[in-house]
Amino acid sequence: MVQEPLRGLSPSEWKIVHIMKDLKSCAARDVYTITAEKYGWSVAVTKTYLSRMVNKGHLTYTQIGNCYVYRLSESVMKSLFDEGESLMEKVLDDARIPLLYHMVKKGKLTESDLKELQNLLEEYRKSEKKKTGG
Repeated sequence: MVQEPLRGLSPSEWKIVHIMKDLKSCAARDVYTITAEKYGWSVAVTKTYLSRMVNKGHLTYTQIGNCYVYRLSESVMKSLFDEGESLMEKVLDDARIPLLYHMVKKGKLTESDLKELQNLLEEYRKSEKKKTGG
């Protein structure tokens, strides 16, 4: 298959990403089973999404006999960050902090996640001080 230039993921493709992140790598039939149970999708619909995601570069696969084993590619994180940047470009200046707070609150972050976030904020502060000479 010829890979298309990298494009974002549709809402349905994100559903497959969420399935695959837990499985790490999985046979196509596993994805068919889960999408049928969770979303009522037919095998044909799921095959279409898997094929699109491969063409976009978001999935890789290995063929073993007549079985396809899929894995998420690194581009999924790039798509997620791109979507985050796009969202932040749309946000009004006075809504940035409330939006970030809302995302943290809805994100159901663990104590470990919060510590990591706090460390990242400290790193950001330090790098901004260096840039401004303060």
